[in-house]
Amino acid sequence: MTTVLVLGGYGAVGTHLVAALRTTGITALAGGRDPARADRVIDPAVPLDASVDGIDVVVNCAGIEDPALAADVAGRGIPFVDITATSSYAAALEAVSGPVLLGVGIAPGLSSLLAVEAARGGGPVDVAIGLGAGEAHGAAATAWTYGLAGKHFLDPDGRRVRNYTRPTRFPLPGYSRFPVLRTDFADQHRLSVDLDVPVRTHLRLDSRLATVGLAALTWAPWAARWVPAGAMPGGDAWVIAARGASKTVWASGRGQSRATALVAAEATRLLLSSPVDRPTWLHQITDLASIAPAFDADAIRIG
Repeated sequence: MTTVLVLGGYGAVGTHLVAALRTTGITALAGGRDPARADRVIDPAVPLDASVDGIDVVVNCAGIEDPALAADVAGRGIPFVDITATSSYAAALEAVSGPVLLGVGIAPGLSSLLAVEAARGGGPVDVAIGLGAGEAHGAAATAWTYGLAGKHFLDPDGRRVRNYTRPTRFPLPGYSRFPVLRTDFADQHRLSVDLDVPVRTHLRLDSRLATVGLAALTWAPWAARWVPAGAMPGGDAWVIAARGASKTVWASGRGQSRATALVAAEATRLLLSSPVDRPTWLHQITDLASIAPAFDADAIRIG
């Protein structure tokens, strides 16, 4: 029997992932520090040791970005799957020796598959990610969003870009018209290399006010400490679109956390049937046409 350990298995994404894996007959264990909620009590901040005995795959949804944890798991020959969107951490995972799978959520993940499809019409490729500001995201996702404020990353042309700047018009299905902002999602760097065309990722929220808030926060990142906890004005609808020179494709749904879990569940099943032996991105082992039938149209719509 196949057993998957989900670190952070009772969190915003982990809860949905455990449920999705169990519906396919996989034994999914929620791992975490809380004995009242965890199937296997684990502190991901310390060596796992016997905690991974009998485990076939470890999926990290805990928000802990420690390359040593991945190296510990992968070094035992156990595939390590991570939903991270952080560029520096993803680069560190790419240097791990052993089976690692990256880019397994909606962004990165579904966004990467859309970008590959859009690039078939030529490049460059722009990827616009719209997220529902009103969804109750996990603490790690919220910290990631605010943590990008004021930070820079390298554009494919070599110039430094500040997160949440360079507003660009990019129509998104189901969203009102409003600019998207350049944002450092990890997959744009790998995709620019793999596709040999510039790939640039942009972000907006379904709430114009919340999007403007991010644009302001990037010039005063210290102000994030005073942002009220909890959901911002907006709904839970998300949409991702990738636009190449002559082709645009998109995906949409409701509930970013659930959608991320559904993509991660399918990526995990794919990994179990087609193992990897080195750090690999989801878009390197499947494509949009192959993975799309696995998703219920009520959860993830492809257009």
